[in-house]
Amino acid sequence: MSDPRTHIEDAQGVDLVHDRAKVSALIDKILAQAESKSFGTSALFAVRLAIEEAITNAFEHGHEGLDQSLTVHIEYAVSEKDIQVAVEDQGPGFSPASLPDPTLQENLSKPSGRGVMLMRAYMTEVDFNKSGNRVKLRYIRPS
Repeated sequence: MSDPRTHIEDAQGVDLVHDRAKVSALIDKILAQAESKSFGTSALFAVRLAIEEAITNAFEHGHEGLDQSLTVHIEYAVSEKDIQVAVEDQGPGFSPASLPDPTLQENLSKPSGRGVMLMRAYMTEVDFNKSGNRVKLRYIRPS
């Protein structure tokens, strides 16, 4: 069984290759399900941004230096109360605690390093598995 912090009950799953059109189509499918459950524009924006960051990080950092034909596994579930998405790459993982603070002066001009910060800013919950190669994003509908 997967790490309980990153497990999604009744999730749909798909393996994606690094193909922008396929990634966009999957994100659009998830957001269409959320829209059908009456999630609003701001929720859809937040979820889109967080999923794009998670998938981009998986391909660009998780598979960095590895076979570029490796797939990323995505699981998702949309309910009336929340949207959950988990993204898992086949890389060795990383320690989220070791990420440099992108808001520090010495990091402001760096072209990357803000993805996890953005995910945390826009999602209700962001949990990484122990090895750091799987992230679960959860957006809970405000009451």
